Amino acid sequence: MDSDAASSTPLTVEVLPTKKDIEHARSQLISSLPEKGIGLEQIEKHMRNDLVPGFNKPNKSPNFYGFVTGGTTPASLLGDHIAVENDQNVQVFLPKETIAIEVEDRALNMVCDLLNLSSDDWPHRTFTTGATASNIVGLACGREFVLKASVAEHGLREAMRIAGVEQFQVLTTVPHSTLRKAASIVGLGRACVRDVGLAEAPHRFDTEALRSALSSSKVASIVAISCAEVNTGLFATNGEEMKQIRQLCDQYGAWLHVDAAFGLLARVLPHTEEYAALVEGVEGLELADSITGDAHKLLNVPYDCGIFLSRHLALGTNVFQNTNAAYLSVAAGAEELQRIVPSPLNIGLENSRRFRALPVYATLAAYGREGYRDMMQRQIGLARAIASFIASSPFYELLPDDHSIDRTYIIVLFRAKDDEANATLVQRVNDTRRVYLSGTQWNGRPAARFAIATWQVQIERDLAVIKEILQEVVQRQ
Repeated sequence: MDSDAASSTPLTVEVLPTKKDIEHARSQLISSLPEKGIGLEQIEKHMRNDLVPGFNKPNKSPNFYGFVTGGTTPASLLGDHIAVENDQNVQVFLPKETIAIEVEDRALNMVCDLLNLSSDDWPHRTFTTGATASNIVGLACGREFVLKASVAEHGLREAMRIAGVEQFQVLTTVPHSTLRKAASIVGLGRACVRDVGLAEAPHRFDTEALRSALSSSKVASIVAISCAEVNTGLFATNGEEMKQIRQLCDQYGAWLHVDAAFGLLARVLPHTEEYAALVEGVEGLELADSITGDAHKLLNVPYDCGIFLSRHLALGTNVFQNTNAAYLSVAAGAEELQRIVPSPLNIGLENSRRFRALPVYATLAAYGREGYRDMMQRQIGLARAIASFIASSPFYELLPDDHSIDRTYIIVLFRAKDDEANATLVQRVNDTRRVYLSGTQWNGRPAARFAIATWQVQIERDLAVIKEILQEVVQRQ
């Protein structure tokens, strides 16, 4: 990753538009379809002069910390432009007409390489719109696996009758909201998502509670691991716990899914004492049945781009195959190659999809393992520097109460010690427009969260801005 390019980002760039810019942009929106179009030249002026000033700027500023949104690396931005210019259909396998699907396959192979996963072990791999879609794919595959009767063929009710199953459960700890959304969409229901975390450490599994739940008769189970919890960035498992959970899933016929939307890239970190707690948190991911990742998070490619990996290609194809559409069949002569590179049409949600693979291919090829390792180390370094500052501040408190700096990944959760100041903390920080945070809740009280995800991170430069603003907003209270 080009840290020189990151350091050249001017600090005068404001993360958020002014109130005036937003009001102007809103007032200039075209309210209805014009009978006669305004033309290319005018629409470009309208978008650049009227609309763009009303957008926030995660890709222009290094200080956008509101979501785990990294912006776009220069290489991925180039790849995205070329993808749009060439507008490929990446669902139908046409190897004599385009190499688009083979580019996608190479990009996914490089993703596996980056994560130290053998691509041979993950034959069902595809790009999605993001972690939500990848979790939907993962739960749909898990649903099929645990019933041992085809939901895809018979429907959920009949498949459950055939399998002698009366209930579903998704067992997890502090799940991201997308897991419940996925459970709703695939027909399992939000209520089937059960938290089996430890009382003293909710992000970690209570192994005995998990074992007890899995042993329930006539209940089909999916175990879903939150690999870097959304509020704290803490990991749910270590290598030994992954082995235990894998054994329990094998014993009780459960599917093991890992939601690693932004925890996944910890696998590029060096195995040193400095990162030991984080490396431990992603050990054993290779034992899962399926894994969710988000390329528009820590790979820093444009929205929207998620990653899905599974060991079970035949099962996935049974769920997602596109039947009874002869015009979408594999091109003549491509059958042999498709045994090596599965058609995306038959392994994912969409029949139509943009060429998400090209920005991923471009950025991984441009920066390689070393570039992404450097980026992760800078992000973690900044997060830990912020956490240390907050922990030593008389005005703020670092969360959770027992949190240690060496377990800090890329999320810093904190709040003001004064409840009155805490109620408006996030708004006052964001009103500076120089830094953007997201608000959240912790133990029923307001809290704030830094999410360090951009490739543009420079520790000393960015820490100076953050310290200045956090001190300024408290002093103005």
